[in-house]
Amino acid sequence: MAGTIYVALSGMRTRMAQLDRMAADIANEGTAGYKAERAGSLAVERPSFDALLNSAVDTVASAPSVDFRPGVILSTGRDLDVALDGKGFFIVQTPAGARYTRNGSFSRSADGTLVTSDNMPVLGQSGPIKVGDGPLTVGNDGTISVNRAAAGRLQVVDFGDYTNLAREESGRFKAPAGVTPAPQSGTPVRSGALEQSNVSVTQRMVSLIEVSRNFEALQRGISVMSGDIDARAISELGRR
Repeated sequence: MAGTIYVALSGMRTRMAQLDRMAADIANEGTAGYKAERAGSLAVERPSFDALLNSAVDTVASAPSVDFRPGVILSTGRDLDVALDGKGFFIVQTPAGARYTRNGSFSRSADGTLVTSDNMPVLGQSGPIKVGDGPLTVGNDGTISVNRAAAGRLQVVDFGDYTNLAREESGRFKAPAGVTPAPQSGTPVRSGALEQSNVSVTQRMVSLIEVSRNFEALQRGISVMSGDIDARAISELGRR
């Protein structure tokens, strides 16, 4: 197969990865605290032997980068909805270890523990927070009070560098091995509100159209190279 067709195919694969990433962002437009991703691409040199036969550069999808810009904070009026008005993350206890999230849509479990929407305990300054029953309020410093008695304080942390945070399910992030977040005490906790996704559906739709057209152009290019050009070459060689 001609080297130019390999290049076009690699470009199509990269566009497919970009389409998948943008589709995931659009699907999570309504997920509280969700952060959009930007898919990139890399130029990859062919192995030296193959480069002697086909002088070309392939394109592959690179590791996506997460857009950590804050989303809009909207009031919900629900006492267990909280949002961070600034930098930082809440800590969630999972079977795989501590994870970090901006999604503050919490609830009470059957035993009175403060948990996420998928029933993972939310960590306070002294471990999981027991909120029990009764009227609940959350202060600007993250202190949770039930029946006017302090039940615990939300633990808010931050990282000096977000580059290596790995996205996981439910809008959570995993820190690299050996990296410990620092306490983030200066970020107000807004009660009765949620940070919205920072995905712009309009921008994503424009990008989808652009990537789709690039994909179609590459597809047409392959059709021309594998069909018209090859057929013409065979015809000309046959005459000679």
